[in-house]
Amino acid sequence: MTRDQDVDEVPFSRPLAAADVPENGLDVSIAAEAGERAALARADGLNALSRLEADLHVAREGAGGLRVTGELRADIRQTCVVSLEEFDATVVEPIDLRFAPPAPVEDAPRGDRHWRDRRTGSAPEPKEEKTSRHIVALDDDAPDPLIEGRVDLGSVVAEFLALALDPYPRKPGASFAESAAAGEPETASPFAGLRDALEKGREN
Repeated sequence: MTRDQDVDEVPFSRPLAAADVPENGLDVSIAAEAGERAALARADGLNALSRLEADLHVAREGAGGLRVTGELRADIRQTCVVSLEEFDATVVEPIDLRFAPPAPVEDAPRGDRHWRDRRTGSAPEPKEEKTSRHIVALDDDAPDPLIEGRVDLGSVVAEFLALALDPYPRKPGASFAESAAAGEPETASPFAGLRDALEKGREN
């Protein structure tokens, strides 16, 4: 796969192998390039993304897992939903995400999963599992899976940026009253015609 194809599929990709993380952790600083920022801006509905960088610490956690913590900083340009004017803003967002090796797709054979009775040599009947795998997968506290033993730090930063963006951005100080004063037509009062008629009657 070429670099351009990779960018098209994942706008901001910085893969890191879990095996490359030392026991005392790893400090990593990453920054998006111009093409990556443009792709992310399109994906997130931004007018512009002039800066995206992050300082991260990757630490080992549990049996083959990782934890990524740190902070991202981004300079963005959005359109105000009130005044429809473009405005610049800075996003600063903390990052904290855990990763773990994916669980096996299929259960191991019964003899491998359960202890055998020392007297009979037979395995006890497994107890019915009361927790659905799908419910566990939807647990917000469950770690994300490590894909092929790697974590994509760029994708992590891009995900946290998207979550930090306001879906209804407002320019600081903008209000609907100011927009009306700036020339937007106000909704006519249903009593405006009656008021005009009364005033004309008084003049006559």
